[in-house]
Amino acid sequence: MDIRIVFYLMARMVFCLGAVYFIPWGMSLYLEDGCSEVFFTCFLICNFVGYLLNHYARFDKYSQTITNREGVATATFSWVLCAALAGMPYWMTGELDLFASFFEGMSAVTTNGVTVIESLQALPRSVLFWRGITHWLGGLGIIVIFISLLPRMASGAFHLFVAEATGFNEDRLLPRLRTTAQILFMIYSSLTLAEAFLLFVCGMDLFDAVNHAMATVATAGFSTYDNGLLHYNNPLIELVIFVFMILAGANFALYYKVRYRGWHVLWEDEEFRIFIYFILATSCLITLSVYAGTDDTFIEAVRHSFFMVASFSSTTGFASTNYEQWPAVAKLTLMLLYFTGGCAGSTAGGIKIARFVVLVRMTIVELKRVLHPKMLFAVKFEGKPLTVAVLVSISRFFFLYVISVVVLSILFAATGVSLTEAIFGVMACISSCGAAFGGIGMEGEFVHISDAGKMVLALAMLIGRLEIYTVLVMLRKEFWHMNSRW
Repeated sequence: MDIRIVFYLMARMVFCLGAVYFIPWGMSLYLEDGCSEVFFTCFLICNFVGYLLNHYARFDKYSQTITNREGVATATFSWVLCAALAGMPYWMTGELDLFASFFEGMSAVTTNGVTVIESLQALPRSVLFWRGITHWLGGLGIIVIFISLLPRMASGAFHLFVAEATGFNEDRLLPRLRTTAQILFMIYSSLTLAEAFLLFVCGMDLFDAVNHAMATVATAGFSTYDNGLLHYNNPLIELVIFVFMILAGANFALYYKVRYRGWHVLWEDEEFRIFIYFILATSCLITLSVYAGTDDTFIEAVRHSFFMVASFSSTTGFASTNYEQWPAVAKLTLMLLYFTGGCAGSTAGGIKIARFVVLVRMTIVELKRVLHPKMLFAVKFEGKPLTVAVLVSISRFFFLYVISVVVLSILFAATGVSLTEAIFGVMACISSCGAAFGGIGMEGEFVHISDAGKMVLALAMLIGRLEIYTVLVMLRKEFWHMNSRW
């Protein structure tokens, strides 16, 4: 691996992040909230870090290419560095200490949505808007946005895209990767603007509408209020966010195909179809449970059940009610959604519906083999048989996902939290959902977690956002060999 190439790519991403600091800086000047110096200082720090990286960097796009290792290293290091730089305003304003600021920054850029800020309403609006910008950038992926906005950097840029992309199929919409990234970025921006407009029409002020739109499309869940959407208690607002949470949980590549082939493309996609069926089935189950086990009317049970299922399945983490007071069946069903997540190619976290479906079908095939050992069976997805390599990859991913949850839960429990908090805290972070149960659920918070606990959860966020392999492969000794190119 050539670390100088990694420095070159990271330097440009840091410069881009520094440029984004001008947005809250200008807002702070306009609002006169006293944070303009903080944001300008952050801008200078970003440029200084970018200068240092660039000083030790070396990349010639005519004679060098980005290999798989440089792509993996850039993806991992960039997320860690951008999390640290994104968290600086919270520390400089005195709101959080260094560990908590890094945790907040990591939660933002990985679109996790958990927070250690005790009072959001007490924060200046420019700082709140910075939270919104950082998780919006993290939603589509800083690296994907980076590829779409900067000049094409040789054919090796594909490794950057793959290292950050989600799902087991990284098919490009168009031959040129940069064109693909630009199309995804335009779709992402268009959905954000459309939702912000609808939320504004439904009663939110412009500031809250833009922030909640960025949080929804990024499936991040950051709100501008401590009690989130419960502050509004508005069915129309919840309906708009419900629709866009589902849209954000679907494969963004489908929306490009809709433009040329029509809306029927959505329903023809097997993963999207199963995603919708799964939301409907789990919502109906939870509705019956909530209606039978609480004082909610049937309409209220439907309203909150469908919203919470969309929130958990898209890993957005918004809440329209206190789901901690629901019956055990309803809460256990929501917990299942930690694993399923959204569709491959979406901004959602989790294992992804596509992988989950394949795992179920693999299990069914194995059961058939027990009964008919001499027959040949194929596991199909989208009507096509999957290769053994894909099936093995999905099985290994599921194994690593479960092992990661177990190991991180043990580490988190070692910091002094309860068993319930350890398991649900890690599952909420590695799935990028953010919404948890127990002491750190609706009635609790992540504020009082120790610094060591925050770092464990930050690692869970990083592993979940980059889908495990990208981070764990760096633990291999041969990854760091300078004389090997792969």
